[in-house]
Amino acid sequence: MYKIQTLNNISAKGLDRLPRDSYETGTEISAPDAILLRSYKMHDMQVPDSVLAVGRAGAGVNNIPVDAMSDQGIPVFNTPGANANAVKELVLAGMFLAARNICQAWDYTRNLDGDDASLSKEVEAGKKHYRGFELPGRTLGVIGLGAIGVKVANAARALGMNVVGFDPGITVSSAWALEAGVRQAHSVDELVGRSDFITIHVPYNEHTANLINADRVAMLHKGGAVLNFSRAGIVDDQAVVDAIDSGHLTAYINDFPTNLTKNHPKCITLPHLGASTTEAEDNCAIMVADQVRDYLENGNIHNSVNFPEVNMPRAENCERMTVVNANVPNMLGQISTTLADAGLNIDDMYNKSRGDLAYTVVDVAGSIPREVAEVVRGIKGVLKVRVLD
Repeated sequence: MYKIQTLNNISAKGLDRLPRDSYETGTEISAPDAILLRSYKMHDMQVPDSVLAVGRAGAGVNNIPVDAMSDQGIPVFNTPGANANAVKELVLAGMFLAARNICQAWDYTRNLDGDDASLSKEVEAGKKHYRGFELPGRTLGVIGLGAIGVKVANAARALGMNVVGFDPGITVSSAWALEAGVRQAHSVDELVGRSDFITIHVPYNEHTANLINADRVAMLHKGGAVLNFSRAGIVDDQAVVDAIDSGHLTAYINDFPTNLTKNHPKCITLPHLGASTTEAEDNCAIMVADQVRDYLENGNIHNSVNFPEVNMPRAENCERMTVVNANVPNMLGQISTTLADAGLNIDDMYNKSRGDLAYTVVDVAGSIPREVAEVVRGIKGVLKVRVLD
């Protein structure tokens, strides 16, 4: 029986992917085999020694101590793309809100007093203050062309917008998914300088902190707008607010309210709604549950932020051993020698590394004596060994 601790509410559709006859799930689980979470902050949490995997029902993993998990040989899974449509729709909504001054106009209307006749007069007199503009022909710059960025770029093209994208690490699959009309920028500066709107879809880290700063805000076309549905800290809020106050920008739409932005008349700040749809929560939960289950039962790794991608079909009449170890020379040789010395025949083996970590999956004919696994566990540099029936 595998035991799964949930640190947040996880969609029932995801938990249903874990068979009740072999999985126990709950918030109060002692010695869990895996942890599932959404936004719970794990940095101050004492992770039990029993934990084999951590699964985040979402894309960002800033709330998880990934380096510490790597040191303990624990893969951290996330769900890139599962909430992509939800975020895409919110970005599009943000552009419409900004272009037509919808929030400001709604606030004006809901604060009018008087009978219907006087309301009608005030509406006609006041609407001139909320004149907006249309999106076709405007240029959207998309920074980060992963699952979300690609959907945003393609949707903007369908609206008749010009789209410029920048992502030095774009994958082949993302490139294939982009509409042909999306143009490439060779730097963030070039992208910003060509854009009316910019939207950011990159993780927050030391390289992306204040990525959109005062210098880059000044490069945006006059009357432009900034959208941030990625992470707080990627945009310098003060720089954007200053540009709005000076008349250079028209709006700032983001998912991360601060005291600086939440009451500003040209800032539309939402309570981190990016993935807050029933569909996105279901998709994330299903994806992360499937990934964690495949790792626990088969040792396969898909969508881990700290481990290499590994997918090896199970060989017939074999027992499987998985080894997490430091990425150092002769580790694979020592594992193979240990199995050979025990008279065990390797039917199939897969080894892959990622940074300082390496991961090996071995299918051995027959069964693997537990004392052999203990010998492997004792090899210097080995972090974790499992034998899967």
